[in-house]
Amino acid sequence: MQTIGADAKAAGAMSLRSMLFVPGDSERKLGKAAAGAADALILDLEDSVAKDRLPMARGIVSEYLTSTRGGARIQQLWVRINPLSTAEALPDLASIVGGAPDGIVLPKTNSGADATLLDHYLTALETREGVALGSIRILAVATETPAAIFTLGSFAGSTPRLYGMTWGAEDLPAAIGASTNLDDSGKLDPTYQLARSLCLLAASAAGVEPIDTVYTDFRDSAGLFRSAQAARRAGFTGKIAIHPEQVEVINQAFTPSAEEVAYARRVVEVFAEGVGTSSLDGKMLDMPHLKQARRVLATVARK
Repeated sequence: MQTIGADAKAAGAMSLRSMLFVPGDSERKLGKAAAGAADALILDLEDSVAKDRLPMARGIVSEYLTSTRGGARIQQLWVRINPLSTAEALPDLASIVGGAPDGIVLPKTNSGADATLLDHYLTALETREGVALGSIRILAVATETPAAIFTLGSFAGSTPRLYGMTWGAEDLPAAIGASTNLDDSGKLDPTYQLARSLCLLAASAAGVEPIDTVYTDFRDSAGLFRSAQAARRAGFTGKIAIHPEQVEVINQAFTPSAEEVAYARRVVEVFAEGVGTSSLDGKMLDMPHLKQARRVLATVARK
């Protein structure tokens, strides 16, 4: 297993609040997204691109990546390739690794073995293209197949490239023949709540970033904000967007408020003497509170 380069380690330490999908076959949409506030763009070669337009999309994505390679990228640039089980995955990778994307979004995984296999492909292509070994990271979409639900623990230790794990609420119901992922009240059916929770726990167990899935109603900014806030409270560190107008809402939801930052600083100060437990504002504090306070402050420091 190769060692990740210093640049990849530094980049990997940064949590991405917002990752915006951009169809790989649309130069216009790519230009608009590049001018926005997303922490990362996901240049899509999978679901948003018709198969007959895929060669053109590869060319557009490759050209854009190459034009920014070695420069100061304002946003991280990721590429969602086609699933490794398809004949399109390797041509996707072969066309874009030379542009040194920051990462690959790997859809429809069945286990951590898929991430390991992608690691091997990337190592070979990085060597061929003169890209720093280990610099291209992986975000696994980990709950889009029924089999994946039973193997989420296998991502831990699968590859040092693994940046994070996200879950899918749209492909899984299609895979199992469900007509919707919602119950009669409009909330996620327990099956998909389970997938979300297991993905969050698996990411934590693997020591990588848990990224929340898309909010499909891009006109409902209030609902998106509530969804993103709930995701952050649960432990997710970022969320995927499907429309540029969602980005600012997501960034706001995943940025700690001034009050949160002030409280976190007070918690850290309380523990400055090296004590194991303490109290603040009449509440007992111990190590988990200190860990959470440090996480809040680290998040602010990266913005």
